[in-house]
Amino acid sequence: MSDDASRSTPQSLAGYSVAVTAARRAEELTALLERRGARVIAAPVIEMVPLPDDPALRSGTDAVIAQPPQVLIPTTGIGFRGWIEAADEWGLADELMAAFASARVISRGPKVTGAVRAAGLREEWSPASESAAEVLAHLQSEDLTGCRIAVQRHGAIDGWDPNRELIDGLEAMGADVVSVPVYSWRRPADLTAVDALIDDVVTDRLDAVTFTSGPAAVSLLTRAGQLGVQDRLLAALRGPVAVYCVGPVTAAPLAAVEVPSAWPERMRLGALARLVTEDLAERRADLAVAGHRLGLRACAAVVDGEVRELSAANRRLLAALGGDAPGAVVSRSELLRVLGSDDEHAVETAIARLRAALGHREMIATVVKRGYRLAVDEQ
Repeated sequence: MSDDASRSTPQSLAGYSVAVTAARRAEELTALLERRGARVIAAPVIEMVPLPDDPALRSGTDAVIAQPPQVLIPTTGIGFRGWIEAADEWGLADELMAAFASARVISRGPKVTGAVRAAGLREEWSPASESAAEVLAHLQSEDLTGCRIAVQRHGAIDGWDPNRELIDGLEAMGADVVSVPVYSWRRPADLTAVDALIDDVVTDRLDAVTFTSGPAAVSLLTRAGQLGVQDRLLAALRGPVAVYCVGPVTAAPLAAVEVPSAWPERMRLGALARLVTEDLAERRADLAVAGHRLGLRACAAVVDGEVRELSAANRRLLAALGGDAPGAVVSRSELLRVLGSDDEHAVETAIARLRAALGHREMIATVVKRGYRLAVDEQ
């Protein structure tokens, strides 16, 4: 197989447990991950609050119509479309589009650009990074004193407002900013799935968590705080549980609390799924053990390509044996601690069950009078 063909073939996510926190297009991302073999836990941590009847949206629309902006900055495709749809419900769509007609349009990214063009407008410029900082840098050389700028806002939740940097920056440059909130987010009324997801993270039952919006990250962190487990959640997201975001804007609230994350160059769901696939494979390579290939996952083991589900006790034992130094001897006392038992016979029983679950007894070697080790093949 050529190198190009090899690169184009998705690597397997067999045995990996990956959480999808998205509210929108969750089914699409789930399908992309499941197609690669992942076990997907879908738990939308936010839901959109529609605002066609919201007084702030109506008053913002009236203000834009009464005094048309010189610059229009739409920030999300769904938000810009929603604004026009709400205006249409009020019978104000023609007036709103007329107010937009003379404005310079700065579109925050490709999805917004698509919505702008679909509305019959044309963008003057769009930042490659989709960031507020790049928009501000683009306008820095201009004299914005008194310039009327309409900003379509999006995504506020729990006191976190992703629009604040842009609006504050424009006002600092002297602009007259009218900000129009088109939608916001809230946590679902039924938090059962969200709380279960948080428990999966803090108990290391997930290999990865994906985020497609900053508000989703904020919502998860806030809910963990309400449950009294935010410190444990942060420790897991900084350690064994890999975090993937669709782009740097989504990653911003995680970076603010020192949670590392990765994102693809192209801010698309397909690119995100490919990144998860490739990066997880690189984070922990399969081990050669007693002539077999062993992949260690949060909730399973993959032996010679076959996913083997593991009990909680088996997962803890295998994690101890395959930790930072796979093949090193792990003492009976340490394994007893892992099992949470003081019965000396508990280790032998648990090891026997783990061997049976792996399907190959020889993968775990007994080291007489010392403990047990993975029978890692010598390179």
